[in-house]
Amino acid sequence: MSEPLLEVRGLTKRFGGVTALNNISFQLFPGEVLALAGDNGAGKSTLIKCISGVHTPEEGQIFFEGREVRFSNPREARAVGIETIYQDLALADNLDVGANVFLGREPMHRVFGLPVLDRPKMRAEARTVLDTLDIQTALDRPVSALSGGQRQAVAIARAIYWKARILIMDEPTAALGVPEQRKVVELIQRLKAQGVAIIFISHNLGDIFAVSDRILVLLRGQKAGERPAHETHGDEIVKLMVGG
Repeated sequence: MSEPLLEVRGLTKRFGGVTALNNISFQLFPGEVLALAGDNGAGKSTLIKCISGVHTPEEGQIFFEGREVRFSNPREARAVGIETIYQDLALADNLDVGANVFLGREPMHRVFGLPVLDRPKMRAEARTVLDTLDIQTALDRPVSALSGGQRQAVAIARAIYWKARILIMDEPTAALGVPEQRKVVELIQRLKAQGVAIIFISHNLGDIFAVSDRILVLLRGQKAGERPAHETHGDEIVKLMVGG
């Protein structure tokens, strides 16, 4: 097997007297989907926030491509290729697809010596990245006019355009209907084929088994178990989640 793209060793995070994560370790390989399963309060969000630079762990180490990294903010994590898509997607509803792909990193060009947003470039680049993911959507509409699945696709396209090596997806199918859930599952399969590693958080066991290679279960901030997806089943994962 190849070298891990990401390795987490003994990660511990406390908030006051509460230990939110206790000695968590795992590896993530290129082109692999690792599902994070666990009930509310299990520590899933805290773990991804430690990996993505939102929180600083008290103990433990994070290695990216074999080199220890310490992120003091999400920008530093994005700089090495760790992108996170949260449930709220962090899209600007009033802007079109191209503007959202470049949100906060807009290209400029000069018109009569004055800096102006390069909208044609943003739309052209957005179309290119959407095409690589086989996403069909109008580029000139505000994202508020798009369906939930299309909005999710725009958030994924943004991460891929900015060279995501690891994509963390927090409940990507939670607010979607069944056809759109299937579309997101197809997108994840396409990203895997491109070598992108994915950490996938979901309460939906059907989605977890549809996309994941391995399943890491957390229980009250601790690692309750880790299983190859093809060697386990829903009942075992549920038992691990509830401590059975």
